[in-house]
Amino acid sequence: MSKLLRRPGGLRKPATMVALAAAVAVTASGCVTVHGEREVVPAAGKAEAARALKDFTTAYNKADKAYDRSLDEDHVTGALGAIDAAKLKAGHVNHPDGNANHTPLVLSDARFSIPKKAGWPRWFVADTKANRGGDFRWMLVFTRSDAGRPWQVSYLTLMSPGDVPELKKDKDGWAQPVTADDAALAVAPEDLSRSYATYLKDGGNGFAPGRHTSEWRTTRERTASRPGLARQYVDEPLTSGDYAPVGLRTADGGAMVFFATHHYEKQTASKGLSITVDNENVKALMTGDLKQSLTLERVSNQVAVDPAKGGDVDILTRLEGLTGAKGS
Repeated sequence: MSKLLRRPGGLRKPATMVALAAAVAVTASGCVTVHGEREVVPAAGKAEAARALKDFTTAYNKADKAYDRSLDEDHVTGALGAIDAAKLKAGHVNHPDGNANHTPLVLSDARFSIPKKAGWPRWFVADTKANRGGDFRWMLVFTRSDAGRPWQVSYLTLMSPGDVPELKKDKDGWAQPVTADDAALAVAPEDLSRSYATYLKDGGNGFAPGRHTSEWRTTRERTASRPGLARQYVDEPLTSGDYAPVGLRTADGGAMVFFATHHYEKQTASKGLSITVDNENVKALMTGDLKQSLTLERVSNQVAVDPAKGGDVDILTRLEGLTGAKGS
C-alpha cells in the first residue's frame, strides 16, 4: 500500500520544537547524560511538577481563547505540539477574532509519577481530572531538555480510570523508568512506534485485539473502496527528538509506554468525479489545488501496556489530530 502513495513532505514542526529536538536526543528512559550530570535524582520535585501543570494550563487556555500559537508554544512540544499548532492555525484562519466558544480547561486531582534518573532530558507524567471529557483521566507527559528550559507537554491522552496501570514505585514513591532498548519487554519502547505502524499496514501478531488495533484495521478495509472514492493509508513511526517514547515500569513487571505515530489518508475520486470538503479545519490547512485527490495528514499519540516478553502489547488509548491537508 505504501508504494501507491508518495509521502507529501515531512512533518512540519515549529522552530522551537526543531531547536529543542536538535539540542538533545531523547530516549525512552531519558537516560542520556549531558553537562556531566550523572547523579540519579528525581526528574522534578512534586511542587515543581504542580507548577509545571499550572503553567501549561494557563498557557493552553490563553492560546485556545485567542487562537494564537505564540501564547503556548513554550509549553508544548512533540506529538501534542504538532496537534496543537495545527488546531490553533486552523482556528485562527477560520476565526481571526479568537475562539468565541472558549471554555477554560481546568485540571484537578493531579497525581504525579516522577521517575528518578541521571542527566537531561528529564520528564514525568501527570494523571489528572478535567472539567471536560466526563470521567476520563487526562494523562500528560512533561519533558524538559535542561534547567534553562520550561517544562513542556509532549504527550496528551485520555484514559478511563480503570485502564490506568498500577506503576511500580520505590520506597520514597518515585516511579521507575524503562530503558529504550529493554529486551525484557514484548517490544522494546524504541521499536514500538515502528512495530505499530507495520501492524496497521500488514496485520500480524504482537498487538492485542481492540479498538486501536484489529478494529481500526477492519474499519480501514471496509472503507478502502466505495463507489466513486478510494482510500489509501500510510503509517509511519515517529521516534526521534521530542517524539521519542517514554515509559514507566508497571507493578507487574511490564511498562506503560507513551509513543507517537504519523498517518496519511489519501482519498481519490473516480475519473469524472471530484472531491468536496465541508470541514472548515481541513479547508484552513489545505495546500495545493484540490481536484481528484485529497491527502490528510495526522499525528497520533498512544498509551500502551507493554508486557513482559511473550505477551501482546495492549494499546489502551489513542489521541490523534489533523496536522495537514493537500489537494491535487
